[in-house]
Amino acid sequence: MSLVVFDLDGTLVDSRLDLAESTNEMLASYGAAELPVDAVAAMVGEGAKVLVRRALAAAGLSADEDDALGRFRDIYDRRLLVHTKPYDGIEATVRALASSVRLAVLTNKPEAPSRRLLEAFDLASLFARVIGGDSGFARKPDPAGLEWLMRDAGVAPGGTWLVGDSMIDVETARRAGVKMCVALYGFGQLRGELVLDGHEKTVRAAREIPAALTAMG
Repeated sequence: MSLVVFDLDGTLVDSRLDLAESTNEMLASYGAAELPVDAVAAMVGEGAKVLVRRALAAAGLSADEDDALGRFRDIYDRRLLVHTKPYDGIEATVRALASSVRLAVLTNKPEAPSRRLLEAFDLASLFARVIGGDSGFARKPDPAGLEWLMRDAGVAPGGTWLVGDSMIDVETARRAGVKMCVALYGFGQLRGELVLDGHEKTVRAAREIPAALTAMG
């Protein structure tokens, strides 16, 4: 048995517009101007609290972070599926992989909305486990969640791949000693922090993922 663990936002689903519009609606509730979509997308990856903190700073607001986080969560819960959809080729890729390997999701997004997204796109049944940012493990790049998924599946690091779009995912894979496939089609590289060392495989489309995993052995 092999294990392939996917990140969610920027890897399985393109959620940048719903995240950006939710963030901007939260900022507007304080009277602040909107931020560009890609500027907000570059803030994504380390959980909602960090996203809100970064957005408040970028907008020059001194609002209470807990209050702003509550507003953002309420708005995003309502907007979760307005524009978000799987990346082209993801559904076929995941279904093909599920026939031969164990699949899981490891995301810093809270577990409940993560599961809602997977269920909305009829992907939930293909993933054996879903670990979110509030599932009881330290968030990526801490490898705790990934290490638990390996123990749960009975798979060693050598038989595990992490597929993600950001430096956060790359660092998680390095800390856990697993193979890394970087989804360049996502938005995790918008902060300009993606620094690879040659051990990773990169893909520019979701349909390239199976071949990249095979190439890594």
